[in-house]
Amino acid sequence: MPSRSYYPKLQVCVPFTPVTGNRLLVQPGPLAPTVLKALAQTLVSITDELRVSSLHVTFPTGEEWAALGALGFQQRRGIQYHWENRGYSSFEDFLADLKQSKRKSIRQERKSIAKQGLAVRRVAGSEVTAAQWDTFHSFYQATVDKKWGSAYLTREFWHMLGSEMGDEVMLVVAEQEGQTVAAALNLVGSACVYGRNWGSIGGREFKNLHFEVCYYQAIEEAIARGLPRVEAGAQGEHKLQRGYLPNFTHSAHYLPDPTMRAAVGKFLAREEAQLQYTWQALTLEGSPFKQDKTLEYFVDKMSSYSSLSSLSSLSSSDEADSAHASLPGTSRDITGA
Repeated sequence: MPSRSYYPKLQVCVPFTPVTGNRLLVQPGPLAPTVLKALAQTLVSITDELRVSSLHVTFPTGEEWAALGALGFQQRRGIQYHWENRGYSSFEDFLADLKQSKRKSIRQERKSIAKQGLAVRRVAGSEVTAAQWDTFHSFYQATVDKKWGSAYLTREFWHMLGSEMGDEVMLVVAEQEGQTVAAALNLVGSACVYGRNWGSIGGREFKNLHFEVCYYQAIEEAIARGLPRVEAGAQGEHKLQRGYLPNFTHSAHYLPDPTMRAAVGKFLAREEAQLQYTWQALTLEGSPFKQDKTLEYFVDKMSSYSSLSSLSSLSSSDEADSAHASLPGTSRDITGA
């Protein structure tokens, strides 16, 4: 049995944000690997001193993930669906890369919006009115209630977001007969449009509106700004047919208890094998893009993922245990002394 309860634990993250980014803030340069190693070892020492069950670094960059794996952290990957801008000049330019049946399906979905008497527009954060933020908050609450969640964001939060972040915020608004009936919140970075919250009036359903407001408008904004990527949040294989292809996300974990570490290690090995199969099947068989574009994407991603894996020492369980034992404070736990 594990010697410690799973909670409390430590986590290195951006709260409520399933977005990849630097988690160990190291300035680039020749000393970066040494500083990153020192930070990681310090995190391990703090975990041991506090006698908590574990340490979790979630959504780090691929490079950080590889480096932490080489230092003995257990590694995990997940899948998110991202749209990538291949130098498109317009939405139609993007559609030209898709199979004919997929192009037709997306065009029909977009046409159905107007047929329902709906009009959709993108509003920069600096132009969103107080009334619109209040309306969006009611949509957010309706979505939370529908999914039996917890409304941890307040009405004041949305107003502050618009006033503090300005045009780094984009609200996609759907209106029917002059009334706002649905909206989606996006954050706009220097290299990506990030889809965040969505909701509709009273939780109502409008045919294909979710796809238009959350996915297609984000794509149009990324093309207009020349941004390379759209990340529309976690989960959802339905995004695949709308041009959002599967990408790996990463996390790294330090578990000092040998029993817990062994159990998690077995699970991760099984999960990784299934994840690799799932990613390849989704990419090669589920992609809406033409065959040459799909193969180009697949080869590019395989090369990128292979280079990351080669940077990590965790290619076998023996190597993993060896690397883990090199972390400060772990020899006692590994030997059981």
